[in-house]
Amino acid sequence: MKALKRLLAAVVLLLAVLLGGGLLLSPRFAVSRTVTVNAPPEKVYALVADPRGWKQWSAWNRRDPAMAIEYSGAASGVGAVWAWKSKSQGDGRMSFTSAEPPKRLGYELFFPDFGTTSSGEFRLDPNGGATQVTWTMDGDMGANPVYRWMGLFMDRMVGPDFDAGLANLKALAERP
Repeated sequence: MKALKRLLAAVVLLLAVLLGGGLLLSPRFAVSRTVTVNAPPEKVYALVADPRGWKQWSAWNRRDPAMAIEYSGAASGVGAVWAWKSKSQGDGRMSFTSAEPPKRLGYELFFPDFGTTSSGEFRLDPNGGATQVTWTMDGDMGANPVYRWMGLFMDRMVGPDFDAGLANLKALAERP
């Protein structure tokens, strides 16, 4: 009986530390990756500004080819919206919120399962005959201590997907 009480006390203490520690963590997170693409900014911009084109290079679309996608709003750039449902990749909605063709595309990303919205952008900087593409995302995980722990690891969770997506984008944009 004493051992059970100690175990229960240890579990309660561990939960208190995890929840309390989560509340002390910043709710903010940021992810950023960069690649140099041997193609002009106009060609790269066309591939990121049209949500229908993401199927060709996004790591998430490639992992779930059966992902159900609905498009609305503009065909590309500001006002273009796409929403998806996926058993393996989760559900979400991305809205393109600002654009400076062929330099920059801003977006909002909403995940209903978490009730969180992130924002990000693609920045396309000419570099000789190439384009330096920087993909960023930042957000606020809110007051939930469990989500704050997730935010702490967001770069490690999402960063590899950004790397894979940018590698696919590079390969696609560099095709003749």
